[in-house]
Amino acid sequence: MTVAPRRLAVLSMHTSPLAQPGTGDGGGMNVYVRELAAALARLGVECEVFTRADDPGGPAIVSVEPGLTVHHIPAGPVAPVQKESLPDLVEEWTDRVGARLEHLAEEGRPVAAIHANYWLSGVAGHALKHRLEVPLMVTFHTLDRVKADASPEELSASEPARRAHAEAAIVGCADAVIASCSVEADQLVDLYNADPSRIAIVAPGVEHAFFGPGQRMQARRAVGLAEDHPVVLFVGRIQPLKGPAVAVDALALVRADHGENRECARSVLVVIGGPSGPHGTDELAAVRRSVNRHGLAGAVRLLPPQRHEMLSTYFRAADACVVPSHSESFGLVALEAGACGVPVIASAVGGLTTLVDHGRTGYLVEGREAADYARPLAAVLGDPLAAARMGRAAAARARSYTWRAAARDLWSRVEELTASTLVAC
Repeated sequence: MTVAPRRLAVLSMHTSPLAQPGTGDGGGMNVYVRELAAALARLGVECEVFTRADDPGGPAIVSVEPGLTVHHIPAGPVAPVQKESLPDLVEEWTDRVGARLEHLAEEGRPVAAIHANYWLSGVAGHALKHRLEVPLMVTFHTLDRVKADASPEELSASEPARRAHAEAAIVGCADAVIASCSVEADQLVDLYNADPSRIAIVAPGVEHAFFGPGQRMQARRAVGLAEDHPVVLFVGRIQPLKGPAVAVDALALVRADHGENRECARSVLVVIGGPSGPHGTDELAAVRRSVNRHGLAGAVRLLPPQRHEMLSTYFRAADACVVPSHSESFGLVALEAGACGVPVIASAVGGLTTLVDHGRTGYLVEGREAADYARPLAAVLGDPLAAARMGRAAAARARSYTWRAAARDLWSRVEELTASTLVAC
């Protein structure tokens, strides 16, 4: 029996794992790719990560840590490109990644499999699977047909048919489709007719060395927040899909409708993230209009994206974290907040339904209106003792999610695939 080389090609075309999450198109996927690759490297699997070069002064190859290398592969201009324009660059990028992988093989460093992240990388991975004759695994992170139902305003006029068709082709030929939870697995079967036997559920993890409970007042001092105001936290890209304006409107209702409760009346909101996507700038303007309309200039703090490890301090400073997304395949922010002992008020969609235990670690919200979020938010802010119990339960629940476990599960799937016949288109 041939033993598979302990080397994996990881494709992340549209955003680099080295990029700041919350900036541009960078978000939870950046964290996922970097943390999972790092965990694999620590298990002795060499990860060759490929992304599109967009910085003319940046290095072509970055050795992040032993066993984890990021390759910046040019395609089109070596400059930032709108995500909507990237499909036209996939073929060029794929060809150059293939040449680099063939060169590695000639040096005696072949990869055992390809792990593509997002549909653009999936298109590349589909072609490279046949070129190199190695198994293809794909993690979509978001699915067009789910996103279109949840937030059609997020999609351009031309993307839905093109993207959905590509995703269906990738699902049909991928040797394994990696889902973050059972909800995403069901969506793949129901919306893309995926073969259930080729779906592997690999839950993302938390870096518990950073994300864990701590002293709230000490955390507030560290990030410059007042110690005597309850803090609500929103972390995410500023775009309609994530609902930051809903968070502002919900805070206004909590402060106004529960004025008899001192904690609610004095609560503040911290929004961390930057504009993203074609509607990001408009959404940021909508957030600012909501702040002004409600007279919340002194109660809402808009902050740029923060280093991932720094986010843990903001989570620990918060009394509650609100996640009003229209859709989430997983919801890493909710998991990291829970790991820090913070109750989460999240929309009852996608993977969030598997992360928040309604009434025990936070609340799941069925509606999309600000009032739907204001009610559970007031319940958390208005009862600190109950909120503390929720926070402890959330931290306990999050402890089972680790990147090491995710890496073991993923590599186990690679070993199965290398001993099997490749799926044919």
